[in-house]
Formats: sequence, C-alpha cells, structure tokens
Amino acid sequence: MENKVTTIVDNEAGAGETTVSSNFISDFIQEDLASGRFTEVRTRFPPEPNGWLHIGHCKAFYIDFTMAEQFGGTCNLRFDDTNPEKEDVSYVEAIKRDVRWMGYGWGDREFYASDYYEYLYELAVKIIKKGHAYVDDLSEEETSLYRGTNVADKNNISETPPGKNSPYRGRSIEENLDLFARMRAGEFPDGAKTLRAKIDMAHPNLLMRDPVMYRIRRDYHYRTKNNWCIYPMYDFAHPLSDAKEGITHSLCSLEYEIHRPLYDWFIREAEVFPSRQIEFARLNLTYTVMSKRWLLKLVQEKYVSGWDDPRMPTIAGLRRRGYTPEAIRSFVSQIGIAKMNSTVDIAFLEYCVRQDLNKRARRVMSVLKPLKLIIENWEDGIFEELEAINNPEDPAAGTRSIYFGKELWIEQDDFQEVPPHKYFRLYPGNSVRLRYGYVVTCTGCDKDADGGVSAVRCTYDPATKGGNAPDNRKVKSTIHWLSVKHAIPITVRVYGALFGVEKPMEVPEGASFLDNLNPNSLEVIPLAYAEPLLADAKTEDRYQFERLGYFVRDPDTFEDRPVFNKTVGLKDTWKKIEQKL
Repeated sequence: MENKVTTIVDNEAGAGETTVSSNFISDFIQEDLASGRFTEVRTRFPPEPNGWLHIGHCKAFYIDFTMAEQFGGTCNLRFDDTNPEKEDVSYVEAIKRDVRWMGYGWGDREFYASDYYEYLYELAVKIIKKGHAYVDDLSEEETSLYRGTNVADKNNISETPPGKNSPYRGRSIEENLDLFARMRAGEFPDGAKTLRAKIDMAHPNLLMRDPVMYRIRRDYHYRTKNNWCIYPMYDFAHPLSDAKEGITHSLCSLEYEIHRPLYDWFIREAEVFPSRQIEFARLNLTYTVMSKRWLLKLVQEKYVSGWDDPRMPTIAGLRRRGYTPEAIRSFVSQIGIAKMNSTVDIAFLEYCVRQDLNKRARRVMSVLKPLKLIIENWEDGIFEELEAINNPEDPAAGTRSIYFGKELWIEQDDFQEVPPHKYFRLYPGNSVRLRYGYVVTCTGCDKDADGGVSAVRCTYDPATKGGNAPDNRKVKSTIHWLSVKHAIPITVRVYGALFGVEKPMEVPEGASFLDNLNPNSLEVIPLAYAEPLLADAKTEDRYQFERLGYFVRDPDTFEDRPVFNKTVGLKDTWKKIEQKL
C-alpha cells in the first residue's frame, strides 16, 4: 500500500508543499526479488565510529532495519572503521546504545570493516594482478592537481577538463605487487605512496579518476592496534565489506549517488557478491546542524556540555531532553523517503513528541517562577486533600492526592497589579479558578522594600470546590498552584533552539556557523517547586507540567535538588499535518 505524506518543506525547487512516495526503495527491492537478481534481502547500517549518532542517522537505520523487516530479511550493524585517526571504542559503544534504545536489534550480526583488513588486502592484490591498480608516488597535492580536482564540492560535479596520468601509472604488475607488499611491511614513510585504481583520468566523474585505494598511515587503531600501517579508503572498503556480508541492498544517503559508479567498479573488478547501492535523501532540519564534524566542534570547544547536551540533535541529546523512541520513529516514518533533498521544519518533530507524550506522560503541577498566594479566609495550619487526574488521555492512570492550604505558590506571570488588555488571570478584584480547587478573588498584594510584589492576597469561595460554581461565579481563567507546605524544590532547565536561524550553515563569506548560535538556548531556573511525588522521579521519567509543557527527569542534581529538562511546550506550532494511508 502506498504511503504518502504531505508536509511543508524547503526543497530545491523552493519552499512549498511537497508530496513524496515512501516506497521507491521497496519498489526496487521487489523488482530485484521478482527478477531473481536476489533471493533474499540483507541490508546493513554502517556508521563510522567517529562521533555519536544524530537524528539524521535515525532516518538511515530506520530505513535499513524496516526494509529488511518488510521483506523478511536481516540487517547487519557494521562499523566502517577504516580511519584510525578519528575512531574510538567509546563511539562504538555509544552507537550500539543509541540503536538499541531506538528499538532495533541486530543479534549476532555485528561486524567491523577492520575485521576484513586481510580480505580487503587480498582483493587489492587481485585487482593489481588484473592490471587495474598501481602504486603511485605522487603527493596528495600532486594527485589532486593531476586529477583536475578544481571543484570544491565533489557532490556537484558535472564535467571538468580531463586529468593527467600519473608518471607512475605504467608500472608493471610485478613492480606494483612488490611495492604494495613493501607498503604493508612498513618500508615507506607515511604519505610516500598510495595504491590507486587504474580507471580513467578523463572520466567526467572526478571520483573515477584513479581513486586512492590505500594510504600509508601509522596511526594506532582501536581494534587492530599497530598491526597495520596501511588503511583502505572508504570507497574501496565499503562496497567490498557489503559484498563480504552478502548485502543485497546497500541503502545510502543521496550524497553517495555520485560514488555509485565507483562502488559498482570495485565490486566488478574484485569479482565478489554484486551488492546493489540505492540512495535516498538525507534528513535536514531547520535550526539544526546535521554533521558529525561540526557537532564534534561544538563539543570540543565547549559550546555545549557534551554529545548528550539536550540542545544537540544527537539521539543521546534528544533522549536526555525527554524524547521517546516512539516519537522519533513516528517522525521519521511520516516524513517519508524521497529522492530529493529537503529541509523539514523542526516544529514537526516537536509535534510528534508532543503527540506521543500527551498519551503517556503523567500530569503534575509545578511552579517555575514562584510567587506566594495567601488565602485570607482559610484557617492557618489546615490542609484539604483534593483529587487530581493523572492523565485524561489514559483513564487507567488513575488519580492522585494534592493538598490545599492557606499559603500556595503560583506563577509570577499569573498576577498583574495593573493588567494589560484581555488579561484574565489574577489582578485586584478579578477571580480565577485554582486547578482542582476553588475559585479565588484577588484582594490585593504585599510589596517588599523595593516595591516588588512579594505576595498576592485573595479569598476563596467554598461553594466552588473541584469545578462546581454557581452561575454567577463563572471565571475565564484557571491557573495551577502548589501548597507551600507540601511542595518540593527542584531545578529546571528550559531549552530553546541551539541556533537562532533556520539554516545555520548558510553564512556569509568569512563568517562561521558558530556566529548563528542562539545565546538564549538555555535558561536555568535554580529554584522552582513541584508536587512531592517528583522527589521519587527516576532518570528519564517524563511528566506534563500542567500549563507549562513536557519535562523529563535529568540524571543531574543541583544542590541536592532533582533537575528536570523541558522537552517541549504544550502549544503546537506545526500548521499543517496531512497524512494519507
């Protein structure tokens, strides 16, 4: 069944409404199975362990795992660890943790490209013996010059003038085999020689102009230690690792479309399993940077507290902010799988988490910026137990008890001594309902020595308990509150977008994306108050603070107080959601 999703996006044709089919990958797979090209489906998720996963990777492994599941196949988790300088076991563990948290398992199908180093080396020897690879002595700069690499963005290459053959391209097979073996043995310094594929230096695709297969680097590898001093390039290792695992469909983001001819060339020349590469559009979000390179810069230069900073688009950051795996999967499934790059409004991601948390989050009351409310006609030292609903979306969640007394906390914003137009909360002479409690009428306020309001005074109407009210006591506003006696202190972190512009990577010449950081992306409220049940909240317990938004218990504490992070507000800013199934 075709699944179509209509969203408001910014695409290459300009902002507007775009309808995409999410089934073009499954169409290809069905064709391959029907034609007999493959008899089963095997996919893989191949992250490089050089950083933590972000929400763009969620789209990738959502596609990898669900396509395998749809056709009764399997999906491998493989770490493409061929760049020892940037890779680390800590990243491996972070990636595995995040994929599991998202709800995906891989059983015993965990693999590493580094386990294939001997296999890859033998395939390189095989290609040399066919006369289709050679050892080159050109430096990196000379290689670029000979290739004609004068275009900065290799993903937007159309045609460039022909390159020039390396003077070492004509070496004999015997000499190349000898030199390649000596490269492995460590006879040459780093960067002195490379192994290059012999393809076509006049090819319109620069990536096909004798690409490098191996380079000499004496970097310590977190798995193979110092056993190797030559390392395969990604474009060589990736297709042949796919082939090694019998991957039928290598699903990649769209920037790898230009790499596909090279992917197919290495598979053909190595004479291995004919894996097929299929590309899909990567995920881009407004107000978000989606590159591990730049996210690493934010971490290393301490613009954020770490990879799991709740402002980061990493899975760990979203998790710490209170997002659920179900909400993220819902988001990824609804944006569809397209062949055209687009940017999705982050408000849609917030919509998805809001929809999910509305069903599962327990309601509580919390006051972030407290102001004391004194009920003048309530007897001091007397407390009344009231009943509050835990979740109106889930009757099975039941109710809880809250306590009403003479002194309460309310939000500072819920009182104005001189109210603006259409202000319906507390001001002298006005009445509001206290959630689950009584209607109260403001009689005035107390002030401190500086003239600031220190307390609000009111009277309550006993006839209005729990929603009851005579016809002449209807009010236009209901506010939340806490008993001063029973409330517990908490610390709250309120997060906004990390960047202040929709497209933070679009900067004028000479500027940095760091210039677009939002200086107000984090507000820390050291002392707020909440219902006493939050004292027992565990890390990742999620709540709706009534009238304020959704919050999650953070692993941190502040001066022995529990810390809660704001996930998202209650107000939905997503204007159009239209899904056709």
